[in-house]
Amino acid sequence: MKQMMPPRLHRALSRLRHAPPPSYDDRYPRVDVFEWRPAGSAINFGDRLATVVAERVLALHGRSLDEETARDATLFTVGSVMHFAKTGDTVWGSGVNGKIPADRHAFDALDIRAVRGPLTAAFLSERGLDVPAVYGDPALLLPTLFPDRFKRHSAQPVLFVPNLHDLTLAPTLGLPFVSPLRGWNAVVEQIVGADLVLASSLHGVVIAEAFGIPARHVRLTETEPPFKYDDYARGTGRSGIDSANSVAEALEMGAHRRYPSIPRRCSRHSRTICGSESWLPPH
Repeated sequence: MKQMMPPRLHRALSRLRHAPPPSYDDRYPRVDVFEWRPAGSAINFGDRLATVVAERVLALHGRSLDEETARDATLFTVGSVMHFAKTGDTVWGSGVNGKIPADRHAFDALDIRAVRGPLTAAFLSERGLDVPAVYGDPALLLPTLFPDRFKRHSAQPVLFVPNLHDLTLAPTLGLPFVSPLRGWNAVVEQIVGADLVLASSLHGVVIAEAFGIPARHVRLTETEPPFKYDDYARGTGRSGIDSANSVAEALEMGAHRRYPSIPRRCSRHSRTICGSESWLPPH
């Protein structure tokens, strides 16, 4: 004989069957690192360093990006990406792009811990934001964050690192080059194996100089204005970037004037990105 289901249990099961599915958009509060990516599935190595550096700094403090935090937040770090920031976001080392109209920067207030250089600081200050005089591209910390990972060696005399927009020109230059669309670690390995780095990529210059490798910015086209390169150079205590307009001119000019190494800057100058781990989220 078929056994009847108790009415109370029947009603409960009926409610479950007709209940809306659980929402998977609901999530715990956390810190997201903003990372610009080109169209499609490609990853630009310089922009990828935003997440690489943030994750490594957290790991060295026994923390993780996957942790629940007191509130949702977005961290802007490596990259010329200030125009993507929104009111309330945190900035640690990002810079203004230089080719984006001022009215595209649609924020009223930012939690600024450091910026790439004084040109970015001036742009933000003119908008009424409080900007500390703490400068530096966080990618400069790579040798400090990975002290045993990448070692300088002399594998080739010259390496060219193109900006993404110059990638199609790279094979025509007659130099060994590395694509910025390769993995960040592969690009860094190529850079540390060169005696001289020529780059239209900002982070080609940044990474080379971080590891003490002579470098020169080469402006092959007018796609990227000088702003972000000048901003970076001024953020390292220099008067600006002195760019070459061709590979031949770059080889004749040689490397940019050097600046103090990052470890020395960290120990002697507290007003740099080296002392700015205060962006770490609260437990």
